[in-house]
Amino acid sequence: MDLANGERSSELLQAQAHVWNHIFNFINSMSLKCAIQLGIPDIIHNHCQPMTLHELVAKLPVRPNKTLCVYRLMRILAPPEGPSFERNTFLLLLDPDLTEPWDYVSAWFQNDDPTPFFTAHGRTIWDYGCHEPRFNNFFNEGMASDARLVTSVLVKECKGAFEGLNSFVDVGGGTGTVAKTIVEAFPHLHGTVLDLPHVVADIKK
Repeated sequence: MDLANGERSSELLQAQAHVWNHIFNFINSMSLKCAIQLGIPDIIHNHCQPMTLHELVAKLPVRPNKTLCVYRLMRILAPPEGPSFERNTFLLLLDPDLTEPWDYVSAWFQNDDPTPFFTAHGRTIWDYGCHEPRFNNFFNEGMASDARLVTSVLVKECKGAFEGLNSFVDVGGGTGTVAKTIVEAFPHLHGTVLDLPHVVADIKK
């Protein structure tokens, strides 16, 4: 590694910073997961007005000797505003069953498995959900949370797409969140949801 040349040194340092940025990118996601699990978003929302860090800490289920770390956690989360997602969506994306496959991406590139998820768990994500009730329920809740956001925009901004229709079929529609929202917005429509048996097993018709 030649560091004699100033320009070369700068490039190497920038490259190293870029690598470290990728390595530690998970910290933002895991910090967000921690905040959700501690109930921080709900606490702030229910406060109905800006609250100090001291007020927030007083309502958190954290050990007294770790209260100072809440400040560090909030510093990570405070910067830029992003899209509005629900609790279940974030927790789904950061669930160990879905993050573990990332450890197998390099192995997946070298085998014949259809996805890294299959390499990690030995099954497709759909078959895994069929045999793991906890994951199945969590996955359905997470997908429904995300669908609520997308569909709220859909029925507002794309009304013309539903003109002249009497019915529609949502293939792979999960627990029916999208179909239900569309039918509520356009009562003249009849919606049908098709999905795997274990996905729709507990849905109320």
